Amino acid sequence: MTRRHLPNDDDISAFRQALQAAGVRRIATNQADPGKPKRDNNAHQARRNAAVESNTLQTSGRTSDGRVEAVRPSEYLEFSVPDLPWRTFSQLKRGQTEWQAGLDLHGYTLEEARTELESFLRDAASQGLRCVLVVHGKAWGSTSDFPVLKSHTNTWLREWPGVLAFCSAIDIDGGTGAVYILLRKRGP
Repeated sequence: MTRRHLPNDDDISAFRQALQAAGVRRIATNQADPGKPKRDNNAHQARRNAAVESNTLQTSGRTSDGRVEAVRPSEYLEFSVPDLPWRTFSQLKRGQTEWQAGLDLHGYTLEEARTELESFLRDAASQGLRCVLVVHGKAWGSTSDFPVLKSHTNTWLREWPGVLAFCSAIDIDGGTGAVYILLRKRGP
């Protein structure tokens, strides 16, 4: 059996001096920073309230709740209006258009996801945002043999009048489990 070498006080002191000389600092928190914006619960609650309020005023949103075309979990999604410049769409597909807000639909039922997405798009348009990210995931539905939220998001975004284009995100932003959405600029 080998005994572990325990450092003496001189070794510990030399180590601490070396760390200090190298500019190593004690970390302030023990939490990782994933580099993505945190969910703003106030904005989330405001969108939810707006969705509830708008549902009392109108019976349904702008998106269909009928049958949708099923897409595969790893299928790349893309759509653009016919007159969108090729360069603009190409930049969106390469992840070069900075997204300004995000929505994660994981954990929502289909109807909750639809309401959240509609509310999020209305909110983004009212703030004049140009590009947003929506994470729909690519999990199979519990009662169907295709990714339900991904398939419905693909259909809903094609119907939304303020959407100029959307495409699957680059890997760092969620890959084929998320989409970048390019929104129409507001008029004066």
